[in-house]
Amino acid sequence: MTKLIRLRASASLFAASLLPLLAVSCLTLAAITTPPAAIAQEPAGFGPLDPTPPKDMTPQQIITKFAARESVFNTARQNYTFRQTVKVDTIDDDTNKVDGQYLQVTDILFDSNGKRDEHVVFAPQNTLERVMMSPSDFQDIEHRLPFVLTTEDLPQYDITYLGRQHIDEIDTYVFDAKPKVLEKGKRYFQGKVWVDQQDFQIVLINGRSVPDDKRKGHEDLSPPYTTYYQQVDGKYWFPTYTKAEGTLHFDAQQGALSEDVHLRTVVKYTDYKQFRATSRIIYNGQDITDNKAPDDNKQQPPPASKP
Repeated sequence: MTKLIRLRASASLFAASLLPLLAVSCLTLAAITTPPAAIAQEPAGFGPLDPTPPKDMTPQQIITKFAARESVFNTARQNYTFRQTVKVDTIDDDTNKVDGQYLQVTDILFDSNGKRDEHVVFAPQNTLERVMMSPSDFQDIEHRLPFVLTTEDLPQYDITYLGRQHIDEIDTYVFDAKPKVLEKGKRYFQGKVWVDQQDFQIVLINGRSVPDDKRKGHEDLSPPYTTYYQQVDGKYWFPTYTKAEGTLHFDAQQGALSEDVHLRTVVKYTDYKQFRATSRIIYNGQDITDNKAPDDNKQQPPPASKP
């Protein structure tokens, strides 16, 4: 899920890690064992994929409708407080035990002026030694792991209809999403998107953040991830859980030994509470700021079973 970079592979490099990040930029991730186009393994609880076209709407009509809904509920999420828990583990494959961990629990709140604020409530000592987190890791956690595909975002992506699929108790449309153009300095989601057939909102994504930086000495790669969404307040499908796991391969540089690092990352988004409504939320001409959205009369369970 997140990109973890800058290998510390020997005692002689330990002191260098205390310098600013630019001073140790040479100690970066070189490659990931999964092919660049690969995505995380599809979660359990899935029925067979039915590739036949939808009956009552064209795929493009579905895309237009769910993107409009995503725009609405992306705005709504900006009026919610929640708790975000990020845990990154490196795992010793010989013992299958965690040998390093980054953990941070943050409350996403509003200050007295109504400005969005982050308050760290728990952050034990970071014990990661074989990898370090980069600024882009935290940007991915904030913007790409809780992925939304809004009307405003659609021009950036090629969206392909794959079929219909039943996930636990939810009937979904399945799409493949990939960026049309990789603009310098920007990152995008690439993978599969599952959209609830009734609510026309994303309920699951399975893919990775792209592009990876593969320049020698500046490598910055990320493993694939899966994000689950759950209905909040009977109307909004918000991200609640993300997991990524993979093996990162570090090439030998500046005397360091090459090393494979087994990485597991979990992000949880919990305790969603509506703070206030700073704007009216309109869908199909109806104000749904403080009311249930049209056709949202069911309380759905989260899609699939989390590991």
